[in-house]
Amino acid sequence: MKEASLDKWNIFIVMFLISLIMRIQIPVFTPYATAFGASSIIIGIILSVTSFTNLTGNLIAGPLVDRFGKKTFITFPLFASGGLFIAHGLASNTADLLILHALNGFALAFMIPAAYALLSGYAKNSRQQGKNIAINGMLATIASIIAPLIGGKLVEAIGYVHTYFFIGTAMIITAIYSVYFLKDRQVVTIRNRTQRSGRGVLNAAPNLLIVYFIGFAVLYVHGVLIFEIPYLTVEQGLSTFRTGQLFSYMGIGTFITLSLFFINRFDPFKRLMLGLFGMSIGHFGLFSELLPLPFLLFLIGIFFGLVMPAMATSITENAAIDLHGRAFGYMSAVYSLGIIASSSVTGFIRDTVSPYFIAFLIGMIVLTIAGYTKLAEPKLVNTT
Repeated sequence: MKEASLDKWNIFIVMFLISLIMRIQIPVFTPYATAFGASSIIIGIILSVTSFTNLTGNLIAGPLVDRFGKKTFITFPLFASGGLFIAHGLASNTADLLILHALNGFALAFMIPAAYALLSGYAKNSRQQGKNIAINGMLATIASIIAPLIGGKLVEAIGYVHTYFFIGTAMIITAIYSVYFLKDRQVVTIRNRTQRSGRGVLNAAPNLLIVYFIGFAVLYVHGVLIFEIPYLTVEQGLSTFRTGQLFSYMGIGTFITLSLFFINRFDPFKRLMLGLFGMSIGHFGLFSELLPLPFLLFLIGIFFGLVMPAMATSITENAAIDLHGRAFGYMSAVYSLGIIASSSVTGFIRDTVSPYFIAFLIGMIVLTIAGYTKLAEPKLVNTT
C-alpha cells in the first residue's frame, strides 16, 4: 500500500508541475502575440486552431492510451511540448506562433487523458475517486494561483523570449522526472454497477452525453476569461503581473471549494449543474459591471471548483473500467471544443457584443437542456 501511495503522489507531482508550467504562459501569450501585430481576431484564430489540434489529438489518444498504456503518452508529449515552448521564443511572426501553438496543442492532447486515466486506477470507490480528483484539483489550483504571477514577473524580469525558454526547459525537466518516477500500472480499481466492459463509451453509458454537454458549456464560459483577461494588458495598459493577479483571484476561489472534501459526498451531476449556474451568473456580473472584477473572478472560481472533480467522478462512474482512457479522451476533446467555440466567437464579436453576455446565455441554455433531459429520464425508464 505504501508503494501504491507513493506512485499516486508521483502522479500528483507530475500533474501539478504540468499545470504550473502551462499556466505560466497564460498572461504571457496574448501580449507576446500582439507584439507581432496580432489583432484580437488573429489571436482568436490561433487559440481556435490550437484547440482544434488538441481536440484531434484527444480523439486519437483515448483508444491508444487504453491499448498501449499511459506512461508513454505522458512522457513523450512532455518532451515534445518542452521543445515547442522553447521554439515559441524563437518565433519571428504570427504565422510561426500559429504553427507552434497548434503543434503544442496536439502534443499535449495525448497527455491529459493518459494522466487522468492513470490516476483513476488509484481508488476503491467513487468517493475516493472524488477525493483523488479533488486533491489533484487543489494542486492544480495552487498552480493557477501562483503560475500567472510567476509568468508576469518573468516577463518583467527577463522578457518574453527568455520566459518561453524557461517554460520549455521546465517542461523537459518534468518529462525526465516522469520517466524515472511514474509507474504504468493499475493498483486498484473502482467497482460500480455502471462500470462494465463495452465496445463504446457512449453506448455503455448514455448519461455521459449530458456530462460532456455540460463540460462543453463550462469550458466555453471559462475560455472567455482565458481570452478576455489577458487582453486587459493590451486595452487598459495593465502589466502582465496585474493580469496574473486577476487569474489568481479565481484560483483562490477554486482552491477554497476543492479543499471542502465533504462536497464529494453529494451527487456529481448536481454539482455540475450548480457549478455551471454559478459561473454563468458570474459572467452576467462581468457583463453588467455591478461588482468589482476581482470579486467576480473569485466567485467564478468558487463555482469552477465544483465542476472539475464532479466531471471526472461522473466519467469514472459511467464509463467501463477498460474504457477510461477513451472516456477521458472524449472529455478533453469536449473541453477543446468549448475553447475553440469561445475563442472563435469572442475574437469576432468582442468589439460589438459583450463576450461575457454570450457566455451567460450559453451557460443558461445548456443548463436548461441538461436539466430537462435529466428530469425526463426517470419517466422514460418507468414506462418501459
